[in-house]
Amino acid sequence: MTEPNPSPASEAQLQAEVLAKALPHMQRYDDAIVVVKYGGHAISGEEGARTFAQDIVLLEQSGVNPVVVHGGGPQIGAMLQKLGIKSEFAAGLRITDKATVEIVEMVLAGSINKQIVGFINEAGGTAIGLCGKDGNMVRARKANRVVIAPGSNDEHEVDLGFVGEPDTVDTTVLDQILGRELIPVLAPVAAAVDGGTYNVNADTFAGAIAGALGAKRFLLLTDVPGVLDKNKQLIPRLTVTEARALIADGTISGGMIPKVETCIYALEKGVEGVVILDGKVPHAVLLELLTDHGAGTLITR
Repeated sequence: MTEPNPSPASEAQLQAEVLAKALPHMQRYDDAIVVVKYGGHAISGEEGARTFAQDIVLLEQSGVNPVVVHGGGPQIGAMLQKLGIKSEFAAGLRITDKATVEIVEMVLAGSINKQIVGFINEAGGTAIGLCGKDGNMVRARKANRVVIAPGSNDEHEVDLGFVGEPDTVDTTVLDQILGRELIPVLAPVAAAVDGGTYNVNADTFAGAIAGALGAKRFLLLTDVPGVLDKNKQLIPRLTVTEARALIADGTISGGMIPKVETCIYALEKGVEGVVILDGKVPHAVLLELLTDHGAGTLITR
């Protein structure tokens, strides 16, 4: 025997109950700055991007001041392949020569940035696409990495080319935007002191922005549920001390290490809490901020 479909009245009642439960969370984040890093791997097709855009608009309409920072590694890789430019990596970062950095800037500050801006605007928001160069928002210094040669303990420094790390963050432009029903969407391309262009890891860029703004929350959307323990179970909450201990004992390893280190950096700069969560889960941002359930791993001081 099939269950009867819920009546319109019961559906409306359920929606009202959901909104009522969300109210305390809305009040908690009223007028707060929330930086959301939307990773290239978390951009799960057009439908996922549209859902994400709707969530960001809902946050802004509820009184939150969202700042979106996006990545685009897979999209950059696809464009480089299409153009016949080979990608090389060292210590998890793309080695970026002059030809590559031009493609990186085109894909990040052009294609992906404007696509996200368009989706947010279509959802009823008013988004502004920017990158670290605009208003000298982020100035970067050259990044180098030390790697260990396979099968030996020999360390050597790798020149990553036009890859940078945030050196200074000037929030003047963002200060003029936030609180005015505008949603900044930032591409992680930064200016060098000498006026050149640096490709900056999106996690690192977003952490620097969150720290400079003193954000209440920094959400790191990726393609994993969060920080996992040795049994591959989600750890819902960590302190900085606990996170460092898990790095030391190998529980946090591989690509999760730089993500957690970025979280720790943002917390030390004044962010209240950082969450690593799976951006491919529908409405992950709303689950984390506006429900009792939450999502991912919350890291606090």
